[in-house]
Amino acid sequence: MAPTNPRKSVPKDRFPSLFATLKTQTYYDPSSTRGPGSHTIRTIAWNPTGLLIATGSADRTLRIWNPEKPQVKNSTELRGHTGAIERVAWNPVKEAELASVSSDGTCRFWDVRTKACIASIPLGGEGLTIGWASDGSLALAGRKDDVLIPIYMGPESPPTAGIPLPQPLQTNQTLFNPVGSPSTLLLTMGDGCVKICSWPPPPPAQATVNGLTLSHGQRAVSHSRSSTPVPQASFSSLQSLHTLHAHTSACISLALSPTSRYLAIGGSDALISLYDTHDWICRRTLSSLSGSVKSVSFSWDGSYVIGGSDEGTGFDVAHVETGEIVARVETTAPAPCLSWHPNGRYWIAYSGDSGGLKILGAAGGGI
Repeated sequence: MAPTNPRKSVPKDRFPSLFATLKTQTYYDPSSTRGPGSHTIRTIAWNPTGLLIATGSADRTLRIWNPEKPQVKNSTELRGHTGAIERVAWNPVKEAELASVSSDGTCRFWDVRTKACIASIPLGGEGLTIGWASDGSLALAGRKDDVLIPIYMGPESPPTAGIPLPQPLQTNQTLFNPVGSPSTLLLTMGDGCVKICSWPPPPPAQATVNGLTLSHGQRAVSHSRSSTPVPQASFSSLQSLHTLHAHTSACISLALSPTSRYLAIGGSDALISLYDTHDWICRRTLSSLSGSVKSVSFSWDGSYVIGGSDEGTGFDVAHVETGEIVARVETTAPAPCLSWHPNGRYWIAYSGDSGGLKILGAAGGGI
């Protein structure tokens, strides 16, 4: 089982030799035989304890694995989505509650112990991303048309969707600050910037369209005989506090180190930039990837960082404080989705290779 107490961090000088002892375990999903590319894993996420890991695939397979038991008979398949699973995320304060968004236009919440779908929230468009506030009070879903949907989690009431928040630019990922109740929200933007916004949004904006008073997110519907189209009321409700001009092209992925000291930003320019959150200055840039950085992840102690791309093979492990490459993981195919174990192990889960999910370290090793 995964450790309940953090182990000691491995220093940079010892890391390469110890990391090289880790062995990879494959988690074979029989769904991968449906056809070439049909079972492509699009998203990976560990639960808060590191005892479970969820994968979502293009063929709408949503599966929960026990990393200690790689046989599919020991996994749990959650059924209900009718489109590709685009993103999964665990409630940070409930180890058995999972959220998933799909191209079928829904966000679903699951109790993985019972395989029950707790709620299915219509998003009004194809889902793309999902992220939780650190206290579990809120999940923020994003659509492919760059509209954000806050979903509020009441202690005694079912999840409830709030007012949609349309964004002016491509928005690939959202990330709440990890301390206490949500107060700031980070957004990756299609112009190469990361916006840091206050949360919650200010009260809904209002406007008058053809004599109707509208709140943000509402549409004006004409009941007159006029054939003149009635415009849609659309207002940006997020208040920007700061903007990071991080990349020369679209920002795609985000991750905060466990200590919140560094923010890693992955871009379509194949770079990972590391920002110091104390002053929001870029301390170093990592350039070893071949294509767009689809995911970034820090080790449990915040000492090391990795990035996944859908171009090239293999990925490097970089030391955060120096930017030095300390190890490399070879793969036979691109690995766009990857994630470090969250709780005391230097295990890395990744997608891409044939056969499905792989976890480096789950089959043994010296750390």
